[in-house]
Amino acid sequence: MSDESVDDRDLEGLPEPQNGSDEQQPPIADAAAADSPNVETDGEGVVGDHPSPEPTYPDSDDDIGGVSTPPGDEEMPLADHIEEMVLRLAVVLLFGAGGTAIGLLWASQAIEFVWFSVFPSGSNAPPPHVYQPLELWLTRIKVASLLGIMVALPAFVYECYLFMRPGLYPNERKYYLAAVPTSVVLGAVGMLFSYVLVLPILFQYFTYYAEDSAIVAYALGETFNLVITLMGFLAIVFQIPLFIMLAIMMGVTTRRWLAQKRLYFWAAFAGLSFMFTLDPTGMAPILVAVTMILLFEGTLFILKWVGR
Repeated sequence: MSDESVDDRDLEGLPEPQNGSDEQQPPIADAAAADSPNVETDGEGVVGDHPSPEPTYPDSDDDIGGVSTPPGDEEMPLADHIEEMVLRLAVVLLFGAGGTAIGLLWASQAIEFVWFSVFPSGSNAPPPHVYQPLELWLTRIKVASLLGIMVALPAFVYECYLFMRPGLYPNERKYYLAAVPTSVVLGAVGMLFSYVLVLPILFQYFTYYAEDSAIVAYALGETFNLVITLMGFLAIVFQIPLFIMLAIMMGVTTRRWLAQKRLYFWAAFAGLSFMFTLDPTGMAPILVAVTMILLFEGTLFILKWVGR
């Protein structure tokens, strides 16, 4: 009998070919459990390891996420948005100007206190030298502006929150309000860290390598430019733990992925340090880069320790 004469009905009931594989297919119940979005994980997986479940959109404003319009969000003309932004920025500038004006009253005492604190020899520190007619007054304004920035920073963050509040969901408002005081505290800790540890080490190094070959005479303006730059930059650097925590909480990344890419982050930290810390000796950028790496690694260690 030829192959063409075989009736199609004779092929019914025959098993389908398995493509050379003798493995049995998993039960349907197990496959469903594997794809279930309720499977518990340790938070260590790399982003994209598992397929994302179909999103569900809440009906109430108290739930997280959703595609509905946030409560209080209203369509406004662009001109109204710009006007509101300008008014809120004016409030921040008013706070900053008030803080700077108050700081000018004690700017001279602040300059003296900082000068004899950052140098390792204390009262025997080299006296400041003024090489330009307006150098002293410009330095006073710079030092007073530090107080203005410290006063204006909370006002800036709060005014930004009020500006964005109508477009935020309730859970996003909670994240923002929690991040505001944390950011201010971390900024203050960064400035204190620079003042207590980084600046004394830096000026001790400057004095050590120069005292045997030249008479040390520090310019008032240039010295305080370095002091203010380092204090402000380290206030930003100390935001690294907050940025990492927010990124993980919002699902942008995971602790394991950050740990796997740590060498790239180290290189980026070193590049930023040498870019924004203007010190031809290289001592200041090295100190800042080491601080950034320690903050990064310390945050990852804490996340691993707490298991979140």
